Amino acid sequence: MKTLLALAALAIVVSPAVAQVPVWGQCGGQGWTGGTSCAAGSTCVYSNQYYSQCIPGTATTTTTNTGTTTSTAPPTSSSCANRTKFKFFGVNESGAEFGNTVIPGTLGKDYTFPAPSSIDYFVGQGFNFFRVPFLMERMVPPSGGITGPFNAAYLANYTATINYITGKGAYAAIDPHNYMIYNNAAISSTSAFQTFWTNLAGQFKSNPRVIFDVMNEPNGIAASTAFALNQAAVNGIRASGATSQLILVEGTSWTGAWTWVSSGNSAVFGAIKDPNNNVAIEMHQYLDSDGSGTSATCVSSTIGAERIANATAWLQANNLKGFLGEIGAGNNADCITAVKGALCAMQQSGVWIGASWWAAGPWWPANYFTSIEPPSGLAIAQVLPQALLPFM
Repeated sequence: MKTLLALAALAIVVSPAVAQVPVWGQCGGQGWTGGTSCAAGSTCVYSNQYYSQCIPGTATTTTTNTGTTTSTAPPTSSSCANRTKFKFFGVNESGAEFGNTVIPGTLGKDYTFPAPSSIDYFVGQGFNFFRVPFLMERMVPPSGGITGPFNAAYLANYTATINYITGKGAYAAIDPHNYMIYNNAAISSTSAFQTFWTNLAGQFKSNPRVIFDVMNEPNGIAASTAFALNQAAVNGIRASGATSQLILVEGTSWTGAWTWVSSGNSAVFGAIKDPNNNVAIEMHQYLDSDGSGTSATCVSSTIGAERIANATAWLQANNLKGFLGEIGAGNNADCITAVKGALCAMQQSGVWIGASWWAAGPWWPANYFTSIEPPSGLAIAQVLPQALLPFM
């Protein structure tokens, strides 16, 4: 769960002219010309030849910025017995939904699209899934309403990104990143929402590697309302002629896995119907104290598995498949262990078909702790090799 306010704050560009490197910032590595002195309470810790990072606390191992220290090999998933690999595993590619208060906004100033080099990087790492957010008000301008014509230029740029991903042999999830809000009002008309999805799915119905993600993180509405809108979207997608692609549906209360039962989602989403039986329940989970994904401090090293446990049991009881569309946490030992615990539990459960990290994207500031944008996003150095790649 990332509030719009939080996203806006994170999008502020941070000046590199700082006296000390902030916690989680880069402090060394081959070719590094920036600061090497860490902020109070943190130590510059060697990760690999190209990257050292300011980690809270006192280092327990010798570190260096010269690139000569031999790093310890990342742990494998061998301790996660009896696991089934995800069918879909990847990252969110954020950017086209940025600048949500400026409509329509200017490409390159208010919003951007993922870099092909970023997609290439993750495909090269073995990932096969990209969730690509967009803003509905840019895709279907308010002048025409939710059922109105598309913004041709925005759709063309977005389609080019989707086609680039699928052309690499990966899957691309189309994600209206609007929280079930359009033009500053809650979406309430199931017929209008169904028409929106009939129109949009029709643009991608011939691409078998496209996945339809109905709506990012509905909130502030009843679970029954979220369900009705999601069911309408499923109906609209299939009516468009998109008969083979996977559909992901999301519940209210930010579609949190840890609140899936308490929010009321568990009481209604078991009835979701797809004539082609190719739908999965998308949930999100962050590991900080309030589950918002705005703090690099995880509750504990076991919180990942704990927070998805009830959702997993519900999926199993209802014979449904789950997809963790967003997971993110700090780049520290407790969080890395917690993420590994969550992914292991998911792969052992037999009901989770995929997961994606939040987030890649070219405009995240250097200190955004869950950024996995190559080459220097803060999740690249340790989270990627230690917590994600072992579950490939």
